[in-house]
Amino acid sequence: MLKAVILIGGPQKGTRFRPLSFEVPKPLFPVAGVPMLQHHIEACAKVPGMKEILLLGFYQPNEELNRFLMTVQQELKVSVRYLQEFAALGTAGGIYHFRDQILSGGPSAFFLMNADVCSAFPLLEMLRFHGNHGDAHCGVLLGTTANRTQSLNYGCIVENQQTNEVLHFVEKPSTFVSDIINCGIYLFTPEIFGHIGAVFQRNQQDRLQEEQPQGRQRAEVIHLEQDVFTELAGQQRLRVYKTQHFWSQIKSAGSAIYASRLYLDQYKHTHPERLASSAEGGPKIIGNVYIHPTANIDPTAVLGPNVSIGKGVCIGAGVRVRESIVLHGATLQDHSCVLNSIVGWDSTVGKWARVEGTPSDPNPNDPYAKIDSETLFRDGGLTPSITILGCNVNIPSEVIIRNSIVLPHKDLNRSFKNQIILYTQLQEPDHPLDSASRTRSSSGLSFKNQIIL
Repeated sequence: MLKAVILIGGPQKGTRFRPLSFEVPKPLFPVAGVPMLQHHIEACAKVPGMKEILLLGFYQPNEELNRFLMTVQQELKVSVRYLQEFAALGTAGGIYHFRDQILSGGPSAFFLMNADVCSAFPLLEMLRFHGNHGDAHCGVLLGTTANRTQSLNYGCIVENQQTNEVLHFVEKPSTFVSDIINCGIYLFTPEIFGHIGAVFQRNQQDRLQEEQPQGRQRAEVIHLEQDVFTELAGQQRLRVYKTQHFWSQIKSAGSAIYASRLYLDQYKHTHPERLASSAEGGPKIIGNVYIHPTANIDPTAVLGPNVSIGKGVCIGAGVRVRESIVLHGATLQDHSCVLNSIVGWDSTVGKWARVEGTPSDPNPNDPYAKIDSETLFRDGGLTPSITILGCNVNIPSEVIIRNSIVLPHKDLNRSFKNQIILYTQLQEPDHPLDSASRTRSSSGLSFKNQIIL
């Protein structure tokens, strides 16, 4: 018997995913037409002997999460439960706190995975790899190859190439260690809890010996990467299985666009029924496109490649959409153009308007390149990335929104470029200003590389 645990974090995590995470918990954000978590659960449900899937995090239970759990259980015929942490306990602290729930029923092993990864989830291959190496280890880490520069942004694994044993593990090293990186997907035997328990006991002893323990994190906060893997490496307790399939993190909205592309391509083999195709009387479809059955799309629209159209979306005549996600209830009016963007729930893009972003794709000339986790600002300006329209944003006709982030419930009145738009009513103040200040505050001027307050 097997189980799976998916770490979904909580509202304090995933801040780089804002403003989209204001409306929906990040793990439920739709990627390639279905909630991000559903890709994990579908992969787990295909594993023979999978008894139960546990979601572990510190979100407050809410209607949306409960509805998702009910829907996915009915569709996949597998038990899915949510276990709520009392606080953020780390990647190991959470599973240690709920170890009795995980071990209930006596599973021989369990998968553990982070919710914010996009992967082909080679779980059956990991299971076979685990069986082929006997019982001498307590865990298998899924690894992939990155280039030397980008490997510094991940947990790095040094392996014995003959035995695949993990000899050394360093989380985000300052200098190059290995080009094999940790994918955040694991297969553990129950023995792992003994090693996590040893860290917990040591943390408790350290707190007792502290003369002033206030300010130190609680003993229950334990991280697999820093606290467990670093100690088990070199002790023949961990092995690494390197995958050749696709893998990426989903840390920002830009990476969600890239993940959607990867999943849409995978649908050709796993869920061909989710992919739209050109038909007489329907819109022109280029490449891989997902369209929810309730969407209303004019037959003169052109969609694709790599487009996801959500529930109840209305798309007018002559609309062009490419490399984008259009969410529930959005409207794209006649002859508008949406490229490399996310259009938020119930937002409207006016006639002949253009919403365009800069793709955050890995270097296509480097087979081992991963998507960069760009900072929000670079060289004093907003880093060019995809354009995000939050919930209920209204874009008027004949304007251009480029490389910008628009927070929810905004009615724009002009074009914007390279901006985070918090407020849109820019008024001249009543008191006199010098000419420089007046120029900065005038609503009639264009802005670039600024946060508009």
